[in-house]
Amino acid sequence: MKFVDEVTIEVASGNGGPGSVSFRREIYVPRGGPDGGDGGAGGDVVFVTDTRLHSLLDLKFKKKYKAKNGIPGAAQNMTGATGEDLVLKVPPGTVIKDMDGKILKDLTEDRYVFLEGGMGGKGNSFYKGSVNQAPEVAQKGMPGIHAKIRLELKLIADVGIIGFPNAGKSTVISRMSAAKPKVADYPFTTLVPNLGVVRYGDDGSYVVADMPGLIKDAHKGTGLGTRFLKHIERTSCFLHMIDASGMSGREPWQDFEDINKELELYDEQHKDDDQYVPLMGRKQIVGLNKIDVLNEVQIEEIVDEFKERGIEAIALSAATGENVEKLVFKLGDIVFNGE
Repeated sequence: MKFVDEVTIEVASGNGGPGSVSFRREIYVPRGGPDGGDGGAGGDVVFVTDTRLHSLLDLKFKKKYKAKNGIPGAAQNMTGATGEDLVLKVPPGTVIKDMDGKILKDLTEDRYVFLEGGMGGKGNSFYKGSVNQAPEVAQKGMPGIHAKIRLELKLIADVGIIGFPNAGKSTVISRMSAAKPKVADYPFTTLVPNLGVVRYGDDGSYVVADMPGLIKDAHKGTGLGTRFLKHIERTSCFLHMIDASGMSGREPWQDFEDINKELELYDEQHKDDDQYVPLMGRKQIVGLNKIDVLNEVQIEEIVDEFKERGIEAIALSAATGENVEKLVFKLGDIVFNGE
């Protein structure tokens, strides 16, 4: 299934139905008077979050959506029916923005009325009075509201897995959860975020999101860039996966600093957004991966290098499963207890 996290659509609520111009016509009632009913209200534009959805794919192929118009009023003071609402289902975490990028609504609740339908017009019975007992006028009904909007999905997860390509992010999420992301030994194996549910204790669970690999200048859009950085904005903590094997040609500590520099620069780009929560400063657990190719002395040296700098690191092997359970419980303690 294709992953779509941004769409631009046009939505419109329904027009209110017109009021009716009608006069009572019954035998033995020569002067029945006006009995035109009011028009029905137009349908609303409603967004509903559906936990079964993880993409905006369903909204990609149609650009215009409109709620139904209200039904006109009728004789015998009958009010027209309200127009059917337009209900758009989206994943939790979807954000509605205007075309200038301003956030209109962060869809975290189950149901949200985005645009209300137009009011129905009054029928001629509404205008009856002592001066005008036979009005021949009725309202047309109010028009609906039109809006062109951008929908952006920011995944809701407790833990965001970050790191360079080939650090083992996909492998570790497959070990921690039932998620089955694509795993291979080349850059950018992960082209879309993967979600996995991790069991914690007897009854608990938390959600992890495996982000596509970051590289230098990701905040500028290099590689997969900022397109996926937004998906870690909602996470409460990070699992920072680092290739400790040395086979990447990079130093583990330098990898840690380079990725955090990208997060810092991404924060700088959003400093004027009052609703943005900075990525830097959130709890990070470092996973020193691929220790199955190292000896004990090498592992201890790398762990100590992080420890001396005040960074907690867990040496593990996603390939063999070594210390993955320890990692699962450590992340669970942070998510549930803030430890």
